[in-house]
This record gives sequence, C-alpha cells and structure tokens, in this order.
Amino acid sequence: MKKRIISAIIALIISLPLVYVGGIPFYILAILIALLGFKEILDLIIKDDYWVRLVSFICFLFLIGTSITKTSLDNLLDFKVLSVILLIYGALALIRHQSKFNIEKGFYLIGVTVFLSTAFSCLIILRNMSLKYFIYVLLIAIMTDTFAHSIGTLFGKSKINEISPNKSWEGCFGGTFFGVLISVLFYLFFINQDVNLFLIFFITLFLSIIGQLGDLFFSLIKRYYKVKDFSNLMPGHGGVLDRFDSVIFIALALVYFINFLM
Repeated sequence: MKKRIISAIIALIISLPLVYVGGIPFYILAILIALLGFKEILDLIIKDDYWVRLVSFICFLFLIGTSITKTSLDNLLDFKVLSVILLIYGALALIRHQSKFNIEKGFYLIGVTVFLSTAFSCLIILRNMSLKYFIYVLLIAIMTDTFAHSIGTLFGKSKINEISPNKSWEGCFGGTFFGVLISVLFYLFFINQDVNLFLIFFITLFLSIIGQLGDLFFSLIKRYYKVKDFSNLMPGHGGVLDRFDSVIFIALALVYFINFLM
C-alpha cells in the first residue's frame, strides 16, 4: 500500500502541471504515456523482433501525430494515413514471414496500433478542446474505479465473473453510483450548470459503465497472456494500461457524445 501511494503521488506531481499547461509539454507527456502503453501490449506477443517493433512504433507515432493538434473529434481518422499503415503492415508480414512474425501477429498489430492510437488521440484532442472536459473524463474513470475497489473490498460477496475474480457486483454498483454522482456534480459546478440534468446523468452513467467494461476487457487480455500486470512501471499500480484501461474505453465512447456536451 505504501508503494502504491508513493508512486501515485509522484505520478500526480509530474503529470498535473503538464496537463494544466497543455500545449507542447502536455503533448510530450501524452505521447510518452501512449508509447509506454503501446510497448506494454507489444511485449505480450512480439518481444525479440527488433524491426517489427521499430516499424510498429513508427506507425503508432504517425497515427497519433496526424491528430495531435486537432481541436475536434470529428473526422478523427485520416483514411489516407490509415491506408498507408495497413499497407506497411501487409508488406511487413511478407518480408518477415520467415521469422516468428506471421499473419496472425500482423492482424494483431493492426488492431492494437489503430485501437490504442485512436484512444490516446481522443484524449489528446479532448485536452486541446477543454481542460475541464478532460478532467471530467478522468474523474469518471478514477472515481468509479476507486469506489468500486473500496466498496468491493468492504462489502463484495457476489463475484462478477472469472475474468477478474476480485471484482464484485457490490463494488460495480457502488463505484458506478459514486463515480456518476461526483462527476455529474463536477460538471454542474465547473462546466455548465444549465445543462439538461437527465442528459448529463445518462451520458455520465453510460461512460462509467463503459469504463468498467474497459477494465474487464484489459483484464481479459492479461488473463489470456497469463500476466498479473502489463508492466511494473508504477509500483503497486502496474503499467500504463493497468491505469488507463477504463479511460481508454471512455475516451472512445465520448466521441459519440461530445457534441451533446460542448
């Protein structure tokens, strides 16, 4: 617990000023976090092929770089850029087919590259649009996760499923309740007090549930590859994807609701 608290404090001291300032300092932080998250998932399947990893990192950076200065979530993907990435991975599968890299891993790389680059791009663009909306999204994920863990530890008896044995329905409902309550109050007090209350409640509830599904989704990945954490970057917390699992799904879902919020 002590390591968990210390590493969380250090992460906040480093990240909060950069998030607040925005611009280039925030871009550097966001790209670094995204690259570390991408590395964690690459390490699960492609550990010793230097060239495949190098090309993958370049493609990932290329996708994020095309959207880093955008201020709107409309037309998020540039299909010209995406087509180039797909062609590169196709060529890579042909060139490296005699190594451990095969078609299956090629499709895996396409999926994780587009998936993670899109999610982290959404977060970066959201910060470009508004610091308050960025905080709103993080608040949903953090409060839902924090209260789900606390309430589940104290009162959890009904396990959800075998994917994440420590999660309970009691924790799920408790985390959703407090996560939605705190996030809605933040929105009303700091963003827009004239918003339709039913609308903001529904959107926040949906995003809280989506965030928990994201947590389970990444738990399923870890269970499939038989690892406890994606990395040991943050003692007591795991890696980037262990901390951003729910945020990633919330960021992707928010694309469909941002026009109702702004």
